[in-house]
Amino acid sequence: MIDIAFAQAKGHDPTGAILFQFIFLIGIFLIFYFLIIRPERKRRERHRKFIESLKKGDKVITTSGIWGTVTEIGERTVTLKVDSTTKITFSKEAIMAYQPEYEKKKQES
Repeated sequence: MIDIAFAQAKGHDPTGAILFQFIFLIGIFLIFYFLIIRPERKRRERHRKFIESLKKGDKVITTSGIWGTVTEIGERTVTLKVDSTTKITFSKEAIMAYQPEYEKKKQES
């Protein structure tokens, strides 16, 4: 649409229209970067640090909603005790956060 408006103006140099489109595309990219790409990178970095800080005994929640206590930490996996006799192994990326009451206790100490 912008091309049509600039094309209808007679006697103008078309480089102005090209420059306007170029600046417009850069503006769209900057908005996209600051609203989507940058926050996602920060979120991934926080999650990576969270995963690296896990240790035995931490009470966590998985992305599928399972609550458990960390019993083993492997290179790429975490084993959670979810019941007195049940242990489940997950990939580290599946661990979402600390359990809310555990997080409060951890912050208080």
